[in-house]
Amino acid sequence: MFEEAERVAQTLPKEAYDYFVDSTPIRTGNARRSTSLRGSTIDANYVYAERLDQGYSRQAPKGMTEPTEKFLQKRIDDLIGKIK
Repeated sequence: MFEEAERVAQTLPKEAYDYFVDSTPIRTGNARRSTSLRGSTIDANYVYAERLDQGYSRQAPKGMTEPTEKFLQKRIDDLIGKIK
C-alpha cells in the first residue's frame, strides 16, 4: 500500500503540470512554452502569467491554477479510493 502511495505521489506533479499547460490559453504559444516543471513546482515564467491566471483570457476565464487544483483534488480522491 505504501509503495503504491509513493508511486502516486511521484506522478501527481507531472499530471498537474500537464493539466496546467493544457489549461493555459494559447495565442502565440509563448505562455505554454514558458511554463516548466521544476521538481514539484509549476513555474509560469512569463510577465503576464498572473494576468492570465486571473482570468484575463476568454480561453481560460478561471485561469489555470484554480482548474488545476480542482483536477488534483479529484485525482487524489480517485487514487486514494483505489489504494484503500
